Parts: sequence; C-alpha cells; structure tokens
Amino acid sequence: MIKENNYAIIMAGGIGSRFWPWSRSSRPKQFLDILDTGKTLIEQTFDRLKNFCLAENIFVVTNERYRQDILNLVPQMPEDNILLEPMMRNTAPCIAYGAYKIQKINPDARIIVAPSDHLVMKENVFTHVVEQGFEFACHHNVLLTMGIKPHRPETGYGYIKADGSTVEQRDEFYSLHPVVKFTEKPDLKTAQEFLEDGNFYWNSGMFIWTVESILKAFDAYLPDMNMLFEEQIEKFNTALETKAIESIYSKCETISIDYGIMEKADNVHVLCTDIGWSDIGTWGSLFEHSALDENNNAVRGQKLILDNTENCVIKVIDNKATVIQGLKDYIVVDDDKALLICKKQDEQKIRDYVKKVKSDFGEDFT
Repeated sequence: MIKENNYAIIMAGGIGSRFWPWSRSSRPKQFLDILDTGKTLIEQTFDRLKNFCLAENIFVVTNERYRQDILNLVPQMPEDNILLEPMMRNTAPCIAYGAYKIQKINPDARIIVAPSDHLVMKENVFTHVVEQGFEFACHHNVLLTMGIKPHRPETGYGYIKADGSTVEQRDEFYSLHPVVKFTEKPDLKTAQEFLEDGNFYWNSGMFIWTVESILKAFDAYLPDMNMLFEEQIEKFNTALETKAIESIYSKCETISIDYGIMEKADNVHVLCTDIGWSDIGTWGSLFEHSALDENNNAVRGQKLILDNTENCVIKVIDNKATVIQGLKDYIVVDDDKALLICKKQDEQKIRDYVKKVKSDFGEDFT
C-alpha cells in the first residue's frame, strides 16, 4: 500500500567492477539491461519501489557523472531527488545524506534503503515483506536488514546470523528475528556450514527503519559524522545544500553502514525471506540467472559460433563475428575497449585485474 510516510533511498554511485568490462566507470552496472528484459537495473529498482512509495518520495544518491543518465532512464524521478555526492565515501555517508534530506521534509518518514543494481524476481513477495517491515519499524526502535534465504554455499556474499529461537513476526513469506552477528564473505567450507546451520542468511544490503531510528543510530555510533550533517541541516533543501554537502564530505570518513552502525547497534533485526534476490554482482551470478544453450552456455551476441565450448559465460559485440573453440567453464567478454578471458572459478580476481588495467592503461579502459 502506498503511504505518504513511505520513503526510499536508492544507492547508485558504484561502478560494479566485478562485472568488468561490460560495467565500467562510464557505464556502471545499474545502467545496463543485464538480463535483456528491456529495462536497466535502476529502472527495475525504481519501478519496484513505486509499489509502495510515491515517486516524489524516492531519492537516488549518486554523483554528478551519472545525473543525466538517471534523468534519461527514470524521467518520473524529480530532479531535486537526485542527491549528488561530491566524492565516494562508502554507504554510511550516502545513507546519512538521504536520511537527513528526508527528515527535513518529513520527520515521520519510514525509509527503505536499496542498491540500484540488484535483481528481485518475486516482486509481490518483496512488496509484502517491505510493508511488514515498515509496520514493525514504526512501532519499535529497530534497524531492520533484509536477509535472503541461501540455497547454495555462496562465498561472494556477507552473511547475517538470525536468532532462530526468537521470532518477532512471521508469515508464510518471511520471519523477523534479532540479529546475532554479521559475518564477512566466508570460505567455501564455512559457507557450507552456514547453509547447514539454517540460521544464516545472505546480506542483501537492503535496510528498513524510521528516519528517527537511523538518525539516533548515527548519533550513537558515528557521532563525528552525525555532527557534520547536523551542523549543516538548515541548508538542506535550499540553494546552499550543494556547498553544505561538499563541506561535509570533505571531512567525512569513508565507512560502510554495516561496519559503522549495523555491526555495533543492539537493536538490529533481520527480515528473513526469499524474494528471488541476487546482486548480479559477478559473471557467475549472471550465469545462474540466464537462459542456457544446449551446452550450458550463457550467451549474449548475434554473430557467434561456438565449437566444443560448454559451461561458459560469453558476451561479445553484436556486429563482430566471433568464433570460440574448446573452452569449458570460462568467462569471455569482448567490449569496445577491453577483452576479458577468465576462468569462472577465478572471477573474484576480476577486481584486481581492473585495478591493474587502470594503473597500466588508464581510467578510459575501466
């Protein structure tokens, strides 16, 4: 149900380096139609949030470089709702900016924070779970995080352990528990143990809270950052906001919301659910969600010939004739400025390759 107190913050400043070379700093993953649906990931995110938020209550935090891309892709987005970060400072300052902006407009707001580049296949379930989370957050001073029921021992995600002995709310689509702990990306053995335990959930990077609760948390756990925003709050939603944000970000530490607040706070709960979620953060996750050919290849490209090639992720330029022979379990991505050929099992190295390409050849290639 759309309610005037429902707000959303979309985080859209990342460059998706694990998805290089299709995702690059000039064309990040959120602006790509990853699954060939006819809509980019940020368009899908905006449409999903409109199921329970008015368009004018949805804010995007990004940087100047992507402002026009967002206006082009999401014309319903009010221009004043595109919040421009002067520099990258990770997710805590990004969320603080959005929360203080919203608090100045509506101190009774309840907020969902969502990345701009994730996939949600079960949108009706997502809407239901978010609405339940909003209602719980309104009546309790809590910080909610959305945990995804794992179906494989994934080493590329962080995990949240739920207190399975305490159930705050539940129905057939979700259960809500206090959080025991957050865990960083595990090795394969540990991920298998988490799967077997049954109380560990993937950390989706989506959060629900009231604006009052999250600003209390900033005051308690990131007081220096909170003070920077509080000192400038009167300039928000005025012509002086841009200068105020530049001043704040120049002094602000670089820190994630997980490390800065969620791992320290004592009022964190997890909404445990299955919404058909993936961060589509790697070529392996694209493989999992793609239609496969008769040899188990996920293929994008119009003039492509495969010979004795199987279990590969392949994306090539449409107007280039491409022949691939004898590959198994590889990622092959041919772009206008870069070519990647990498074993699927080694895709976690792609970020390191991007850094190397940037240092050796320049930012134009990353």
